[in-house]
Amino acid sequence: MELSRIRNFCIIAHIDHGKSTLADRLLEVTKTVEKRDMAEQFLDSMDLERERGITIKAHPIRMDYTAGDGKQYELNLLDTPGHVEFSYEVSRSVAACEGALLIVDASQGIQAQTLANVYLALENNLAIIPVVNKIDLLAAEPERVAQELMDAFGFKDDEVLFISAKSGIGIPDLLEAIVARVPPPKGVLEATLRALIFDSRYDPYKGVIASVRVFDGRVLPTSRLLLMSTDRVIEPLEVGAFKPHFSPLPSLEAGEVGYIATGLKAVQDSRVGDTVTDAANPTTSPLPGYKVLKPMVYAGLFPSEGHDYLELREALEKLKLNDAGLVYEIENSAALGFGFRCGFLGLLHMEIVQTRLEREYGLDLLATAPSVAYQVLTTKGALIEVDSPATLPEPQAIAEIREPWLEITVIVPNRYVGPIMDLVSNRRGIFKRMEYLDSRSTQDTVVAHEAASKDPRVLLAYHIPLGEVLIDFYDQLKSRTQGYASMDYNFLDYRPGDLVKVDILVNAKPVDALSLIIHRDQAYFQGRALVSKLKELIPRQMFEVPVQAAIGNKVISRETIRAMRKNVLAKCYGGDVTRKMKLLKKQAEGKKRMKMVGNVEIPQEAFLALLKLERE
Repeated sequence: MELSRIRNFCIIAHIDHGKSTLADRLLEVTKTVEKRDMAEQFLDSMDLERERGITIKAHPIRMDYTAGDGKQYELNLLDTPGHVEFSYEVSRSVAACEGALLIVDASQGIQAQTLANVYLALENNLAIIPVVNKIDLLAAEPERVAQELMDAFGFKDDEVLFISAKSGIGIPDLLEAIVARVPPPKGVLEATLRALIFDSRYDPYKGVIASVRVFDGRVLPTSRLLLMSTDRVIEPLEVGAFKPHFSPLPSLEAGEVGYIATGLKAVQDSRVGDTVTDAANPTTSPLPGYKVLKPMVYAGLFPSEGHDYLELREALEKLKLNDAGLVYEIENSAALGFGFRCGFLGLLHMEIVQTRLEREYGLDLLATAPSVAYQVLTTKGALIEVDSPATLPEPQAIAEIREPWLEITVIVPNRYVGPIMDLVSNRRGIFKRMEYLDSRSTQDTVVAHEAASKDPRVLLAYHIPLGEVLIDFYDQLKSRTQGYASMDYNFLDYRPGDLVKVDILVNAKPVDALSLIIHRDQAYFQGRALVSKLKELIPRQMFEVPVQAAIGNKVISRETIRAMRKNVLAKCYGGDVTRKMKLLKKQAEGKKRMKMVGNVEIPQEAFLALLKLERE
């Protein structure tokens, strides 16, 4: 296909604004997928994606389209996730495109993630086509939303398209706009091969399959290729395009998007962001890759059965190939044995990874409570990173602990500003700015409309510690605003804080997997809540079990799990009282010995208790 007839574009939007449904209609109108084979959210092929109604992975697909001018065009679409934790998938898709469809819900308007995605597209010099979706909803206000887009991003009146992805209204006009407004890719067919790996997956028969965007040259199935970052030479088993399934082709040429079946069995040899070139005539200028993602949340993953450790390691290796946001290293816990310390982009990402490991690889896993990474300045002047409370140095060796801070932006109807400010101030947040997004007069709007959805919408910006956002902040945000608020965040920096390590001791033995690093002001309340929860969850033993929360050598809370009592006097009737005293004394000595050598088994529910604690 000539370069002038190729269009590479992605779909970007906030959660639930209709990206996957629009992709369905585009596949249907271009006859890429026959109507009898169509299913809702066709590209969301993962079971988890269908169950949760969200897109987790970016999905490339090639469509053939005959435009109004009678010419045949090749449209390469990348459907992207909307959730803030999967924004790294969006960034990779954007780097492989020349244009983007910006989808905005006609009833909700611009949301926090809409802003973040637009800025990402502008940074990559993409041509943006603004699209107002769901115009057939009863609550739709397409003209108001179009005005928001013009005010916020400077679009002109005739640039905004109005569609309904569900019913197909406006889809033909949208396809014509893609052909007219998205620029064709630049590239030289006769130049040395340069192709960017923007995603990859593992196939048991074809090895690592790399999704690539070819910038220069061409890829042939007979080519000997070089992966530049690993210096690995491969002979591809197959090259082709996603139509939507693997469709082998004679070649992939400059400007096109497709896949290379590498045949590699070692997943670390094919890295996302790597440049593929000709082994016989390699390029001297590799393509700019992707910045290394820094995990926001850390947790330990351990197999329930020790002999599953090798299976867990292999599963993590394969999953990391398909998930660039996942990092892991070996961890050994006294309570849980051998496992892995894993880094995630957020709690949803952690939940998705754990569920995929259990479903796709048949593993039964134990997960420790999530924590964030801290920077610790020691008394000797060394700066170390600590992503687990178990690796925190002794208090006397610490000069300063620094915690990660975020800049969060919340878009919310005006009437909910008070509850949001209360929520953030209780989480040590610092107010930065407030802006009204609606162009209408605030007073006129409030008088005219009583419903929350008609309130003028406000953008609130705060700085807040990541640890305060980690557990239930998003749930609280949604519940306090009846679901109207949307949030986006960016990492800022590390700042000193009055942080302490709270150890949990069960039967006087510290349980490293239950330790947590927390602000001193909240240590007592969290320690007390966790100890009370553990008292309910840990089964009773034949001996008394103390459960304590401690900071260093100072116990800040304690509960006692009473012993199961066996009635040793049941058969002792009549006679001298010394007989009874002798039996009771013998029982007490036995319990004391058991307490010294007894091992208290802690159930998985105890490790999840940290997630479920409500703030007091």
